[in-house]
Amino acid sequence: MENEELTEFERGLLESLEQAKRGEFAAVHTPEQIMARRRGRPIGSVQEVTKEPVKIRLDADLLAALRATGDGWQTRINDTLRASMVLAGKLS
Repeated sequence: MENEELTEFERGLLESLEQAKRGEFAAVHTPEQIMARRRGRPIGSVQEVTKEPVKIRLDADLLAALRATGDGWQTRINDTLRASMVLAGKLS
């Protein structure tokens, strides 16, 4: 019985591979297509104004409180700093 199930499994696997080769259920890529695809983030930005990455040292409790506000905490820091500079007359 076990050999019969294994044979059925093997037949199903071979059929799946044939379907993939024909492109029925999965895209088949050539080695050239695979090499042409770059890993990681796309190069460049689609935004007109990009932000510059910087390193800044903050107190641990302040950083923990900022991170606790959830996703977007870095954007909120940027907005807070911008508002502070506008109030100080350093930015318009």
